[in-house]
Amino acid sequence: MKGELIENRVIVWNIEDSRKLFASGYYGKPIGIPKPKIEEIDAPLILDLIESLYLLENKKITISKSKHKVTVNQMTDICKNEHHDFDKKYLVYKNFRDKGYIINPGIKFGCDFAVYEKGPGIDHAPFLIQVYNRNEPITSTGIVLAGRLATSVKKQFILAIPKGKDNVDFLALDWWKA
Repeated sequence: MKGELIENRVIVWNIEDSRKLFASGYYGKPIGIPKPKIEEIDAPLILDLIESLYLLENKKITISKSKHKVTVNQMTDICKNEHHDFDKKYLVYKNFRDKGYIINPGIKFGCDFAVYEKGPGIDHAPFLIQVYNRNEPITSTGIVLAGRLATSVKKQFILAIPKGKDNVDFLALDWWKA
């Protein structure tokens, strides 16, 4: 499957490839289809940079820019220029994807990622993930705000704290009513 890097997105132009890629793990968003069903996909697929790198590393797609092939190292550099703390966020993304979870940007929830067990449209994302640096202070106000947000949308808030190059510690917050 082929994707084309355009600014900060990768577009899969071939409709059949778009359908297959989306079906293989809910990668990307079909252009103009807000809540896609696999059989309804009849548009190119837009991939964000993080999932594009993941797919490239796992040899599920090739990426070109101006008709030149983009390597994993080049794509990593592009991602680093585009995302603050990219290495840490990518480690968390990869950790969840490698375990079979579906992980999407969490911007609409005010966090880094929303994580699904089955996929968008099949189940609701039970987890909201915020990536923190190990030495970054977390205020009590920040924890309360995150907990209130997660509780209001019936999700569990998880702090993901990368540890070294390959490991991530997770701290899940549950809220109880007294």
